[in-house]
Amino acid sequence: MSTHPYTNHLIHESSPYLLQHAHNPVDWHPWNAEALERARREDKPILVSIGYSACHWCHVMEHESFEDADVARVMNEHFVCIKIDREERPDLDKIYQTAHQILTNRSGGWPLNMFLSPDDQMPFFGGTYFPKTRRYGMPAFAEILQQVAAVYRNKRDAVQEQSAQLRDVFGRLAPAGPAPGEHISPVVLDEAFAELQQQFDHTYGGFGGAPKFPHPSSIELLLRQHARTKSPQSAALSMALQTLTSMAQSGLYDQLGGGFYRYSVDERWEIPHFEKMLYDNAQLLPLYADAYIITGDVLFQRVALETGEWIMREMQSPAGGYYSTLDADSEGHEGKFYVWSTQEIQRLVSNEEWQTIEAHYRLTGQPNFEGAWHLNVRAGLDAVSARVGLTEEAMRRLDSARAKLFAAREQRVRPGRDEKILASWNGLMIKAMARAGRLLGRTDFIASASRAFDFVHTHMWSNGRLLATAKDGRARFAAYLDDHVFLIDGALELLQARWRGADLAFAGELAQLVIEHFEDERHGGFYFTADDHERLLYRPKPTTDDALPSGNGVAAQVLLRLGGLLGDLNFLHAAERALEALYPSVARQPSAHCALLAALEEFIYAGQVVVLRGNVTELSTWKDRLARRYAPRRISIGIPDNTTDLPSVLAERKNVAAVTAYVCAGHSCQPPVTNLDALELQLANSDTASAP
Repeated sequence: MSTHPYTNHLIHESSPYLLQHAHNPVDWHPWNAEALERARREDKPILVSIGYSACHWCHVMEHESFEDADVARVMNEHFVCIKIDREERPDLDKIYQTAHQILTNRSGGWPLNMFLSPDDQMPFFGGTYFPKTRRYGMPAFAEILQQVAAVYRNKRDAVQEQSAQLRDVFGRLAPAGPAPGEHISPVVLDEAFAELQQQFDHTYGGFGGAPKFPHPSSIELLLRQHARTKSPQSAALSMALQTLTSMAQSGLYDQLGGGFYRYSVDERWEIPHFEKMLYDNAQLLPLYADAYIITGDVLFQRVALETGEWIMREMQSPAGGYYSTLDADSEGHEGKFYVWSTQEIQRLVSNEEWQTIEAHYRLTGQPNFEGAWHLNVRAGLDAVSARVGLTEEAMRRLDSARAKLFAAREQRVRPGRDEKILASWNGLMIKAMARAGRLLGRTDFIASASRAFDFVHTHMWSNGRLLATAKDGRARFAAYLDDHVFLIDGALELLQARWRGADLAFAGELAQLVIEHFEDERHGGFYFTADDHERLLYRPKPTTDDALPSGNGVAAQVLLRLGGLLGDLNFLHAAERALEALYPSVARQPSAHCALLAALEEFIYAGQVVVLRGNVTELSTWKDRLARRYAPRRISIGIPDNTTDLPSVLAERKNVAAVTAYVCAGHSCQPPVTNLDALELQLANSDTASAP
């Protein structure tokens, strides 16, 4: 028998975030037909509250207001209250975040609290966090509730008029298609770089001020700009490496356990918001592996390896899928799991280790986070060695001290973990682990990515359609554009790490679904939801990157690559239609469209496909050699020579030696190559020829 005084309609949900609210005195509903019909029947406005399990201010608002019986009484009296996990329903989150920005002329965030008309779910008022009592210059939440309810009762005409205006704005949001006389040009690539130069923080790296986010898509654009222009000391490379170095040595990175936190509250990257998101790490991990390939700097190698090891240790389910998030809070305090007192550290390490670790992290003086220390690298190994009179011993002592602190930290109360498995975020991490494993020689990373891919294929693919989320043996919600294209991207990276024909076939099925159900057949480009998805206020067609790369950008990339690999004109033409349709949006603000720019680059300069056929041992040698060169426009697949039933053009790639290489770009292919040195020379020459 339950000991909770309240239980609401969320009790049967699978989302950890919704279940956190299942015993609030608020009569919460999930978003479903029953709740929407109740609002219409009772003529009550809907309060939609959107958040996610690792969201600190979501927890604050729950504890302050949603657990308070008096506040809940007002909510229940005047509203039908619906809770949404934005990670399960990004479609609803995109719509109501956009509405919030239109209505308030301010960017949104989480928690997002929007008030909707019951008949059409059009929002007429909203905000993010509301305090329980008047503070921060904001009214109390209960006052807001009373005022909104009064507006709906007494000013219905004004509400309906505003809804009509908002509906009109929604109708004009989607890109309309190619602009007459405007043609795809490589000039946008340099314009995007120029914009990033203006945004760049030359002191601390990164872009903009506090709060400072990693912006991995911008860093990738810089690395691609460097590769495209072939300048060994390019400004683009310098900006990327400064940012990656600063983040790796800062408090944004978990110096003991690996992995990156969500963002820094300051411009110096010193103090993070301590939640760890799968999608942030999925985008940063391959960038550090790429940076190591470009520079040979062991810092980048170490960060990539530690992050991948953290993923396998803490973020992969026994069944194979990757979990979503680690909370910022533990024991009711943000960051408590990660921070230290000097006394605690000194008790755990030897005197010699303390000298080394204190010099490395500078742990004397005023602590940097609420009376405790959050570890930031203050001095590199050379400076530490000079200060403590050590040479090769410094690293050994530093590693020993870090290991002791990590072991002690493992005994603490852990932050909460959201164990739902999202197809989209898994696609990102499958790509990351497969790429890092291939570039850094870690077969266990590749095996981890394979297990995650198999989980999604086995448990989240039903009756020929993909599902978005899975937890506790239950997969649900029709998958979105991001789920499909991120998973295709992961499959293509896995195929470069190791061949498996079933993965290529699944990627092809997913690509066909994208074209059949998501493409805007009239104008080009892809909607976020399928044509048979639940009918909502409007159907977004996102083009800009946010915390995730644009689904349209990744769709164009993977269709170009898959089309080139298979010789499938249907995929290639869909990618071209999307790029032509969305180019006007890209041209208006290039640096906001990094994923689309990557696809445009591969379209303009003809991405390269290398197919290797041969025996497994020799294939491994050739693949390892090719992986030593950063070539972002290249996809390289090694297929064992005993493979049968290959699709389309791949069946024509016969092996005539120990290994035979076929190199194609655009609509042309080179003669087959059977010598590895000759292949490397050919690829180097083709890279130079494609440079502007």
